[in-house]
Amino acid sequence: MDLRDSDRHWLLATILYSELSPSATRTIAVEQLLRRSTGSADLDDSAPSNDGRSGRSLFPEAPSDPKKKIGLYPPLFYAACTAGGLVSCGLTHMAVTPLDLVKCNMQIDPAKYKSILSGSIALLKEQGLGGFFKGWVPTLLGYSAQGACKFGFYEFFKKYYSHMAGPEFVEKYKTLIYLAGSASAELIADLALCPMEAVKVRVQTQPGFARGLSDGFPKFVKSEGYTGLYKGLVPLWGRQIPYTMMKFASFETIVEMIYKYAIPVPKDKCSKTTQLGAVRKIGLWGLFTRGLPLRIVMIGTLTGAQWGIYDAFKVFVGLPTTGGVSPASADSPAVKLSKLT
Repeated sequence: MDLRDSDRHWLLATILYSELSPSATRTIAVEQLLRRSTGSADLDDSAPSNDGRSGRSLFPEAPSDPKKKIGLYPPLFYAACTAGGLVSCGLTHMAVTPLDLVKCNMQIDPAKYKSILSGSIALLKEQGLGGFFKGWVPTLLGYSAQGACKFGFYEFFKKYYSHMAGPEFVEKYKTLIYLAGSASAELIADLALCPMEAVKVRVQTQPGFARGLSDGFPKFVKSEGYTGLYKGLVPLWGRQIPYTMMKFASFETIVEMIYKYAIPVPKDKCSKTTQLGAVRKIGLWGLFTRGLPLRIVMIGTLTGAQWGIYDAFKVFVGLPTTGGVSPASADSPAVKLSKLT
């Protein structure tokens, strides 16, 4: 169809704005342009604009939706996901500091700390009950930063790679999108984690090194330099990236299966209690790993708790729970323009 110059200019401005606004706004903008091009009287050029003045509004406002506090994919959406990741990872890792302490000492000195039970008893005799929480401050700060980057950037990269795949292939390659998005996010997240992880391990495994972060960090930098904080980055990537890829791809797939086979209602129609109940079914898996090695127990508990807290936070601020590739890939600017011209 033919577009007037004024309509082309309005379409360009609308498309640019729509990348920062909810999908409902983008749909309304396209419908308005179609009505204008076909001469429909539904949209009057002389009608009052959003600010009360006559004339067409350059940036249409999104319709208010009392059921949702935050739309999908504006900057506030990523800020909420970042905050949710910060809370979920920071709190869960801090809570399992005693398990992490025993694990690290078993790895450093296997002759002394032979098993979970004997290692725990030895640490209790040497350091007392308070010693089990040694290093909790760098753990809290390090994994809070990691979680913020991990979950925030995952949502960003998932949408980014969905756009790259395009609407024709996004569903076919959604697992690859999950894997690529989580790997990219973890690559960045470990840069935030590595310094605190280095100090934490030194505090937990080297007797007499430091009481915690306040005296451990300057002592570490003095002996190793600032570059020493990143000596373990490559091994950290080797550990965390594969784990995070499996963690995110598995969770996304399992959530989709639950909504497909176990819950006969679309996710956006489910109540908050129902959405979080699906998360709890997945998170409970960590409770059945008590007989496995300590590492699996800790990671199972962390993973279940992190997803539970993260999705609970998303629902609290008005976002849907995790699950599915970005729907925005089907209405990217290039696709919208091709449909209209």
